[in-house]
Amino acid sequence: MELDNLQKKIQEKKAKVGIIGLGYVGLPLAMEFVAAGYKVFGIDVNEEKVDSLNNGKSYIMDIPEKTVRHALNSNFFNATTDFSILAKLDVVCVCVPTPLNENQEPDISYMVYTVEKLEQYMNNPLLILLESTTYPGTTRELFAHSFEKSGKYVDKDYFLCFSPERVDPGNEKFQTRTIPKVIGGLTPASSRLAKDLYSMVLEEVVLVNSPETAEMSKLLENTFRSINIAFVNEMALMCERMGIDVWETIDAAATKPFGFMPFYPGPGVGGHCIPLDPMYLHWKGKQNKFFNKFIEISQEINMNMPYRVVDKIQDALNAKKKPLKNAKIILVGVAYKSNINDVRESPALDVYNILKERGSLLTVLDPFVPSFFDSHGEQVHVIQSETCDFSIYDCTVILTKHNQMSYQNLLDDSHLIVDMCHIYKNSKSDKIHKIGGGR
Repeated sequence: MELDNLQKKIQEKKAKVGIIGLGYVGLPLAMEFVAAGYKVFGIDVNEEKVDSLNNGKSYIMDIPEKTVRHALNSNFFNATTDFSILAKLDVVCVCVPTPLNENQEPDISYMVYTVEKLEQYMNNPLLILLESTTYPGTTRELFAHSFEKSGKYVDKDYFLCFSPERVDPGNEKFQTRTIPKVIGGLTPASSRLAKDLYSMVLEEVVLVNSPETAEMSKLLENTFRSINIAFVNEMALMCERMGIDVWETIDAAATKPFGFMPFYPGPGVGGHCIPLDPMYLHWKGKQNKFFNKFIEISQEINMNMPYRVVDKIQDALNAKKKPLKNAKIILVGVAYKSNINDVRESPALDVYNILKERGSLLTVLDPFVPSFFDSHGEQVHVIQSETCDFSIYDCTVILTKHNQMSYQNLLDDSHLIVDMCHIYKNSKSDKIHKIGGGR
Protein backbone atom coordinates (compact mmCIF):
# COMPACT_ATOMS: atom_id res chain seq x y z
CA MET A 1 0.00 0.00 0.00
CA GLU A 2 2.82 2.43 0.94
CA LEU A 3 4.55 1.67 -2.36
CA ASP A 4 1.40 2.21 -4.41
CA ASN A 5 0.53 5.50 -2.70
CA LEU A 6 4.03 6.91 -3.05
CA GLN A 7 4.29 5.74 -6.64
CA LYS A 8 1.03 7.50 -7.46
CA LYS A 9 2.25 10.74 -5.86
CA ILE A 10 5.44 10.59 -7.87
CA GLN A 11 3.69 9.87 -11.16
CA GLU A 12 1.14 12.65 -10.58
CA LYS A 13 3.90 15.06 -9.44
CA LYS A 14 2.23 15.52 -6.09
CA ALA A 15 5.22 14.17 -4.16
CA LYS A 16 7.00 16.78 -2.05
CA VAL A 17 10.76 16.61 -2.64
CA GLY A 18 13.47 17.62 -0.20
CA ILE A 19 17.10 18.27 -1.15
CA ILE A 20 19.53 18.12 1.78
CA GLY A 21 22.65 20.08 0.86
CA LEU A 22 22.35 23.01 -1.55
CA GLY A 23 25.81 23.07 -3.08
CA TYR A 24 27.13 22.24 -6.54
CA VAL A 25 25.12 18.99 -6.59
CA GLY A 26 22.00 19.80 -4.60
CA LEU A 27 21.01 23.16 -6.06
CA PRO A 28 21.11 22.12 -9.75
CA LEU A 29 19.16 18.98 -8.84
CA ALA A 30 16.57 21.05 -6.96
CA MET A 31 16.09 23.30 -9.99
CA GLU A 32 15.58 20.28 -12.25
CA PHE A 33 12.85 18.94 -9.95
CA VAL A 34 11.18 22.35 -9.99
CA ALA A 35 11.39 22.49 -13.80
CA ALA A 36 9.72 19.06 -13.93
CA GLY A 37 6.81 20.30 -11.81
CA TYR A 38 7.64 19.04 -8.30
CA LYS A 39 7.42 21.17 -5.19
CA VAL A 40 10.89 21.29 -3.68
CA PHE A 41 12.18 22.14 -0.22
CA GLY A 42 15.89 22.86 -0.07
CA ILE A 43 17.53 22.11 3.29
CA ASP A 44 20.98 23.34 4.31
CA VAL A 45 22.73 24.14 7.60
CA ASN A 46 24.33 27.23 6.01
CA GLU A 47 22.06 30.19 6.78
CA GLU A 48 23.83 32.42 4.24
CA LYS A 49 23.06 29.99 1.41
CA VAL A 50 19.45 29.66 2.49
CA ASP A 51 18.97 33.44 2.77
CA SER A 52 20.64 33.96 -0.60
CA LEU A 53 18.33 31.50 -2.35
CA ASN A 54 15.19 32.82 -0.67
CA ASN A 55 16.19 36.29 -1.89
CA GLY A 56 16.49 34.99 -5.44
CA LYS A 57 20.29 34.98 -5.57
CA SER A 58 22.43 32.11 -6.82
CA TYR A 59 25.96 31.29 -5.66
CA ILE A 60 26.43 28.51 -8.25
CA MET A 61 27.67 29.63 -11.69
CA ASP A 62 25.69 26.92 -13.51
CA ILE A 63 22.42 28.18 -11.97
CA PRO A 64 21.39 31.67 -13.20
CA GLU A 65 19.60 33.90 -10.71
CA LYS A 66 16.60 34.07 -13.03
CA THR A 67 16.20 30.30 -12.55
CA VAL A 68 16.11 30.67 -8.77
CA ARG A 69 13.73 33.63 -8.94
CA HIS A 70 11.39 31.73 -11.26
CA ALA A 71 11.38 28.76 -8.85
CA LEU A 72 10.54 31.07 -5.94
CA ASN A 73 7.88 33.06 -7.79
CA SER A 74 6.16 29.87 -8.91
CA ASN A 75 5.96 28.77 -5.24
CA PHE A 76 7.64 25.49 -6.20
CA PHE A 77 10.82 26.14 -4.22
CA ASN A 78 11.73 27.24 -0.74
CA ALA A 79 15.00 26.94 1.20
CA THR A 80 15.26 26.37 4.94
CA THR A 81 17.64 25.39 7.74
CA ASP A 82 14.78 23.66 9.60
CA PHE A 83 15.05 19.88 9.26
CA SER A 84 11.57 19.38 10.75
CA ILE A 85 10.25 19.93 7.22
CA LEU A 86 11.32 16.31 6.62
CA ALA A 87 8.12 15.16 8.35
CA LYS A 88 6.07 16.57 5.46
CA LEU A 89 8.12 15.16 2.60
CA ASP A 90 7.70 12.15 0.33
CA VAL A 91 11.17 12.14 -1.27
CA VAL A 92 14.57 13.20 0.08
CA CYS A 93 17.78 13.51 -1.94
CA VAL A 94 20.92 13.62 0.21
CA CYS A 95 23.63 15.80 -1.38
CA VAL A 96 25.87 16.60 1.58
CA PRO A 97 29.68 16.98 1.48
CA THR A 98 31.88 13.91 1.91
CA PRO A 99 35.41 15.27 2.45
CA LEU A 100 38.54 13.55 3.67
CA ASN A 101 40.00 14.16 7.12
CA GLU A 102 43.63 15.07 7.86
CA ASN A 103 44.61 11.40 7.56
CA GLN A 104 43.13 11.14 4.04
CA GLU A 105 40.29 8.98 5.37
CA PRO A 106 36.53 9.46 4.80
CA ASP A 107 34.79 12.09 6.90
CA ILE A 108 31.16 10.93 7.01
CA SER A 109 30.06 13.33 9.75
CA TYR A 110 27.67 15.18 7.42
CA MET A 111 25.98 11.91 6.47
CA VAL A 112 25.76 10.78 10.11
CA TYR A 113 24.08 14.07 10.97
CA THR A 114 21.65 13.60 8.07
CA VAL A 115 20.77 10.07 9.20
CA GLU A 116 20.03 11.39 12.69
CA LYS A 117 17.71 14.06 11.31
CA LEU A 118 15.93 11.57 9.07
CA GLU A 119 15.38 9.24 12.04
CA GLN A 120 14.08 12.12 14.10
CA TYR A 121 11.59 13.50 11.61
CA MET A 122 10.74 10.67 9.19
CA ASN A 123 6.94 10.46 9.18
CA ASN A 124 5.45 9.60 5.78
CA PRO A 125 6.77 6.58 3.88
CA LEU A 126 9.87 8.20 2.44
CA LEU A 127 11.93 7.57 -0.68
CA ILE A 128 15.53 8.39 0.27
CA LEU A 129 18.13 8.87 -2.46
CA LEU A 130 21.75 9.17 -1.36
CA GLU A 131 23.74 11.11 -3.97
CA SER A 132 26.84 12.05 -1.95
CA THR A 133 29.95 10.22 -3.15
CA THR A 134 31.04 7.65 -0.59
CA TYR A 135 32.60 4.22 -0.09
CA PRO A 136 30.80 0.99 -1.11
CA GLY A 137 28.51 -0.15 1.68
CA THR A 138 27.53 3.26 3.06
CA THR A 139 23.90 3.12 1.94
CA ARG A 140 23.32 -0.23 3.58
CA GLU A 141 25.66 0.02 6.58
CA LEU A 142 25.08 3.62 7.64
CA PHE A 143 21.58 4.44 6.46
CA ALA A 144 19.62 1.16 6.39
CA HIS A 145 21.17 -0.35 9.53
CA SER A 146 20.67 2.88 11.47
CA PHE A 147 17.04 3.12 10.40
CA GLU A 148 16.43 -0.51 11.39
CA LYS A 149 17.92 0.08 14.85
CA SER A 150 15.53 3.00 15.32
CA GLY A 151 12.51 0.87 14.38
CA LYS A 152 12.15 1.97 10.76
CA TYR A 153 11.82 -0.76 8.13
CA VAL A 154 12.53 -0.78 4.42
CA ASP A 155 9.58 -1.06 2.01
CA LYS A 156 7.34 0.09 4.83
CA ASP A 157 8.66 3.23 6.48
CA TYR A 158 11.21 4.09 3.81
CA PHE A 159 12.64 3.13 0.42
CA LEU A 160 16.36 3.62 -0.10
CA CYS A 161 18.70 3.96 -3.10
CA PHE A 162 22.17 5.15 -3.91
CA SER A 163 22.33 7.30 -7.03
CA PRO A 164 25.74 8.95 -7.50
CA GLU A 165 25.99 12.57 -8.50
CA ARG A 166 27.92 13.14 -11.72
CA VAL A 167 28.04 16.91 -11.77
CA ASP A 168 30.74 18.55 -13.88
CA PRO A 169 30.68 22.29 -13.02
CA GLY A 170 31.01 24.54 -16.04
CA ASN A 171 30.21 21.79 -18.55
CA GLU A 172 27.63 23.29 -20.92
CA LYS A 173 27.11 20.08 -22.89
CA PHE A 174 26.48 17.66 -20.01
CA GLN A 175 24.44 18.96 -17.07
CA THR A 176 22.26 17.37 -14.39
CA ARG A 177 19.32 16.66 -16.72
CA THR A 178 21.37 15.18 -19.57
CA ILE A 179 23.85 13.00 -17.65
CA PRO A 180 22.64 9.36 -17.36
CA LYS A 181 21.47 8.61 -13.80
CA VAL A 182 22.70 5.39 -12.18
CA ILE A 183 20.41 3.96 -9.47
CA GLY A 184 21.03 1.08 -7.12
CA GLY A 185 18.12 0.29 -4.80
CA LEU A 186 18.24 -1.53 -1.48
CA THR A 187 15.14 -3.42 -2.64
CA PRO A 188 13.34 -3.84 -5.99
CA ALA A 189 10.58 -1.55 -4.73
CA SER A 190 13.12 1.14 -3.91
CA SER A 191 14.63 0.91 -7.40
CA ARG A 192 11.21 1.04 -9.03
CA LEU A 193 10.21 4.21 -7.18
CA ALA A 194 13.53 5.92 -7.89
CA LYS A 195 13.29 5.03 -11.57
CA ASP A 196 9.75 6.45 -11.74
CA LEU A 197 10.91 9.65 -10.07
CA TYR A 198 14.10 10.32 -12.00
CA SER A 199 12.47 9.36 -15.31
CA MET A 200 10.11 12.30 -14.78
CA VAL A 201 13.07 14.68 -14.32
CA LEU A 202 16.14 13.42 -16.20
CA GLU A 203 16.73 12.12 -19.71
CA GLU A 204 18.15 8.66 -18.95
CA VAL A 205 18.01 6.28 -15.97
CA VAL A 206 20.31 3.27 -15.56
CA LEU A 207 19.33 0.64 -12.97
CA VAL A 208 21.95 -1.59 -11.32
CA ASN A 209 21.39 -4.50 -8.96
CA SER A 210 22.50 -2.99 -5.64
CA PRO A 211 23.55 0.20 -3.85
CA GLU A 212 27.08 -1.21 -3.63
CA THR A 213 27.33 -1.45 -7.42
CA ALA A 214 26.14 2.14 -7.80
CA GLU A 215 28.57 3.31 -5.10
CA MET A 216 31.46 1.49 -6.74
CA SER A 217 30.58 2.83 -10.19
CA LYS A 218 31.16 6.43 -9.08
CA LEU A 219 34.50 5.59 -7.49
CA LEU A 220 35.54 3.59 -10.55
CA GLU A 221 34.80 6.53 -12.85
CA ASN A 222 36.93 8.99 -10.93
CA THR A 223 39.70 6.58 -9.96
CA PHE A 224 40.06 5.83 -13.67
CA ARG A 225 40.51 9.54 -14.33
CA SER A 226 42.92 10.01 -11.43
CA ILE A 227 45.14 7.13 -12.55
CA ASN A 228 45.23 8.31 -16.17
CA ILE A 229 45.99 11.89 -15.15
CA ALA A 230 48.84 10.61 -12.97
CA PHE A 231 50.11 8.49 -15.86
CA VAL A 232 50.20 11.39 -18.28
CA ASN A 233 51.78 13.67 -15.65
CA GLU A 234 54.58 11.15 -15.22
CA MET A 235 54.90 10.79 -19.00
CA ALA A 236 55.27 14.57 -19.20
CA LEU A 237 58.16 14.48 -16.76
CA MET A 238 59.77 11.63 -18.71
CA CYS A 239 59.36 13.45 -22.03
CA GLU A 240 60.87 16.55 -20.48
CA ARG A 241 63.92 14.54 -19.39
CA MET A 242 64.23 13.07 -22.90
CA GLY A 243 63.70 16.34 -24.75
CA ILE A 244 60.42 15.20 -26.35
CA ASP A 245 57.29 17.38 -26.52
CA VAL A 246 54.59 15.45 -24.61
CA TRP A 247 51.80 17.68 -25.95
CA GLU A 248 52.63 16.91 -29.57
CA THR A 249 53.05 13.26 -28.61
CA ILE A 250 49.56 13.11 -27.08
CA ASP A 251 48.01 14.82 -30.12
CA ALA A 252 49.70 12.29 -32.38
CA ALA A 253 48.49 9.32 -30.30
CA ALA A 254 44.96 10.77 -30.22
CA THR A 255 44.67 10.41 -34.01
CA LYS A 256 44.20 6.68 -33.44
CA PRO A 257 40.42 6.13 -33.72
CA PHE A 258 40.33 3.28 -31.20
CA GLY A 259 42.11 2.09 -28.06
CA PHE A 260 43.34 5.50 -26.88
CA MET A 261 41.78 8.30 -24.83
CA PRO A 262 43.80 11.52 -24.50
CA PHE A 263 44.59 12.90 -21.04
CA TYR A 264 46.74 15.98 -20.55
CA PRO A 265 49.34 16.96 -17.93
CA GLY A 266 48.88 19.83 -15.52
CA PRO A 267 49.68 21.19 -12.05
CA GLY A 268 47.79 18.40 -10.27
CA VAL A 269 44.16 17.47 -9.72
CA GLY A 270 41.39 19.39 -8.00
CA GLY A 271 37.67 19.62 -7.44
CA HIS A 272 35.15 17.70 -5.41
CA CYS A 273 35.82 14.26 -6.91
CA ILE A 274 39.18 13.36 -8.44
CA PRO A 275 41.41 14.06 -5.41
CA LEU A 276 38.96 12.47 -2.94
CA ASP A 277 37.09 9.56 -4.49
CA PRO A 278 40.09 7.24 -5.02
CA MET A 279 40.95 7.59 -1.33
CA TYR A 280 37.44 6.47 -0.35
CA LEU A 281 37.98 3.36 -2.44
CA HIS A 282 41.51 2.84 -1.09
CA TRP A 283 40.27 3.13 2.51
CA LYS A 284 37.47 0.64 1.93
CA GLY A 285 39.85 -1.73 0.18
CA LYS A 286 42.18 -1.72 3.19
CA GLN A 287 39.24 -2.71 5.39
CA ASN A 288 38.97 -5.79 3.20
CA LYS A 289 42.76 -6.41 3.33
CA PHE A 290 43.17 -5.22 -0.26
CA PHE A 291 45.81 -2.59 -1.00
CA ASN A 292 45.34 -0.83 -4.33
CA LYS A 293 48.78 0.10 -5.63
CA PHE A 294 47.43 2.03 -8.61
CA ILE A 295 45.56 4.39 -6.29
CA GLU A 296 48.58 4.88 -4.04
CA ILE A 297 50.91 5.62 -6.93
CA SER A 298 48.49 7.96 -8.75
CA GLN A 299 47.77 9.93 -5.57
CA GLU A 300 51.50 10.31 -4.93
CA ILE A 301 52.20 11.55 -8.46
CA ASN A 302 49.25 13.94 -8.63
CA MET A 303 49.79 15.39 -5.16
CA ASN A 304 53.47 16.01 -5.93
CA MET A 305 52.74 17.92 -9.15
CA PRO A 306 52.46 21.34 -7.42
CA TYR A 307 56.05 20.82 -6.21
CA ARG A 308 57.06 20.05 -9.80
CA VAL A 309 55.45 23.33 -10.85
CA VAL A 310 57.48 25.23 -8.27
CA ASP A 311 60.64 23.48 -9.49
CA LYS A 312 59.79 24.60 -13.02
CA ILE A 313 59.31 28.19 -11.81
CA GLN A 314 62.61 28.08 -9.95
CA ASP A 315 64.42 26.70 -13.01
CA ALA A 316 62.93 29.42 -15.22
CA LEU A 317 63.99 32.15 -12.78
CA ASN A 318 67.45 30.65 -12.37
CA ALA A 319 67.93 30.87 -16.13
CA LYS A 320 67.41 34.63 -15.72
CA LYS A 321 69.78 34.67 -12.71
CA LYS A 322 66.89 35.44 -10.34
CA PRO A 323 66.30 33.57 -7.05
CA LEU A 324 62.87 32.23 -6.11
CA LYS A 325 62.99 34.09 -2.80
CA ASN A 326 61.63 37.64 -3.12
CA ALA A 327 60.76 37.04 -6.79
CA LYS A 328 57.59 38.86 -7.83
CA ILE A 329 55.35 36.13 -9.21
CA ILE A 330 51.77 36.33 -10.51
CA LEU A 331 49.69 33.16 -10.61
CA VAL A 332 47.07 33.24 -13.37
CA GLY A 333 44.06 31.01 -12.68
CA VAL A 334 43.38 29.57 -9.25
CA ALA A 335 40.10 27.68 -9.88
CA TYR A 336 40.54 23.92 -10.16
CA LYS A 337 39.33 23.87 -13.79
CA SER A 338 38.50 26.18 -16.67
CA ASN A 339 35.75 28.80 -16.61
CA ILE A 340 34.41 28.25 -13.08
CA ASN A 341 34.88 29.90 -9.68
CA ASP A 342 35.39 26.70 -7.67
CA VAL A 343 38.74 26.41 -5.83
CA ARG A 344 38.03 23.21 -3.89
CA GLU A 345 41.21 21.10 -3.73
CA SER A 346 42.71 23.22 -6.51
CA PRO A 347 46.41 22.42 -7.07
CA ALA A 348 46.91 26.15 -7.64
CA LEU A 349 46.37 26.64 -3.92
CA ASP A 350 49.21 24.23 -3.19
CA VAL A 351 51.46 26.07 -5.64
CA TYR A 352 50.60 29.34 -3.88
CA ASN A 353 51.33 27.93 -0.42
CA ILE A 354 54.65 26.35 -1.46
CA LEU A 355 55.85 29.56 -3.11
CA LYS A 356 54.78 31.61 -0.10
CA GLU A 357 56.74 29.33 2.23
CA ARG A 358 59.80 29.80 0.03
CA GLY A 359 59.62 33.56 0.24
CA SER A 360 58.18 34.57 -3.13
CA LEU A 361 56.15 37.78 -3.41
CA LEU A 362 52.82 36.61 -4.79
CA THR A 363 49.87 38.06 -6.67
CA VAL A 364 46.94 36.02 -8.00
CA LEU A 365 44.69 36.82 -10.97
CA ASP A 366 41.51 34.93 -11.86
CA PRO A 367 38.46 36.48 -13.55
CA PHE A 368 36.11 34.11 -11.70
CA VAL A 369 37.54 33.85 -8.18
CA PRO A 370 37.35 36.84 -5.79
CA SER A 371 39.42 35.33 -2.97
CA PHE A 372 40.57 32.14 -1.26
CA PHE A 373 42.15 31.07 2.02
CA ASP A 374 45.78 30.00 2.27
CA SER A 375 47.17 27.15 4.40
CA HIS A 376 47.24 29.44 7.45
CA GLY A 377 43.59 30.41 7.10
CA GLU A 378 44.40 33.90 5.86
CA GLN A 379 42.20 35.34 3.14
CA VAL A 380 43.99 36.03 -0.13
CA HIS A 381 42.33 38.58 -2.40
CA VAL A 382 42.47 37.90 -6.13
CA ILE A 383 42.61 40.34 -9.03
CA GLN A 384 39.32 39.59 -10.79
CA SER A 385 40.26 40.64 -14.28
CA GLU A 386 41.06 39.32 -17.74
CA THR A 387 44.43 41.08 -17.74
CA CYS A 388 46.78 43.33 -15.77
CA ASP A 389 50.25 44.88 -16.06
CA PHE A 390 52.26 41.66 -16.28
CA SER A 391 55.47 43.59 -16.90
CA ILE A 392 55.87 44.39 -13.20
CA TYR A 393 56.37 40.70 -12.33
CA ASP A 394 59.48 38.57 -12.65
CA CYS A 395 57.44 35.51 -13.64
CA THR A 396 53.90 34.81 -14.81
CA VAL A 397 52.57 31.31 -14.07
CA ILE A 398 49.49 30.03 -15.90
CA LEU A 399 47.81 27.36 -13.75
CA THR A 400 44.20 27.35 -15.02
CA LYS A 401 42.98 28.21 -18.50
CA HIS A 402 39.97 30.56 -18.71
CA ASN A 403 38.44 31.38 -22.08
CA GLN A 404 37.99 35.08 -21.34
CA MET A 405 41.62 35.67 -20.35
CA SER A 406 43.73 37.97 -22.53
CA TYR A 407 46.63 35.58 -23.18
CA GLN A 408 48.09 37.65 -26.02
CA ASN A 409 48.44 40.61 -23.67
CA LEU A 410 49.99 38.27 -21.10
CA LEU A 411 52.51 37.05 -23.70
CA ASP A 412 53.38 40.56 -24.89
CA ASP A 413 53.95 42.04 -21.42
CA SER A 414 55.42 39.18 -19.35
CA HIS A 415 59.17 38.82 -18.93
CA LEU A 416 58.98 35.10 -18.15
CA ILE A 417 56.06 32.64 -18.47
CA VAL A 418 55.60 29.18 -16.96
CA ASP A 419 52.71 27.76 -19.00
CA MET A 420 51.11 24.73 -17.32
CA CYS A 421 48.09 24.73 -19.66
CA HIS A 422 49.72 24.58 -23.10
CA ILE A 423 48.27 27.96 -24.02
CA TYR A 424 51.08 28.85 -26.39
CA LYS A 425 51.16 25.75 -28.57
CA ASN A 426 53.30 26.97 -31.43
CA SER A 427 55.15 29.91 -29.92
CA LYS A 428 58.94 29.95 -30.33
CA SER A 429 59.42 32.63 -27.67
CA ASP A 430 62.29 31.86 -25.30
CA LYS A 431 60.34 33.48 -22.45
CA ILE A 432 57.90 30.51 -22.33
CA HIS A 433 58.63 27.47 -20.19
CA LYS A 434 56.21 24.55 -19.93
CA ILE A 435 56.03 21.08 -18.49
CA GLY A 436 56.51 18.12 -20.77
CA GLY A 437 59.40 19.20 -22.97
CA GLY A 438 59.41 21.38 -26.07
CA ARG A 439 58.53 25.06 -26.30
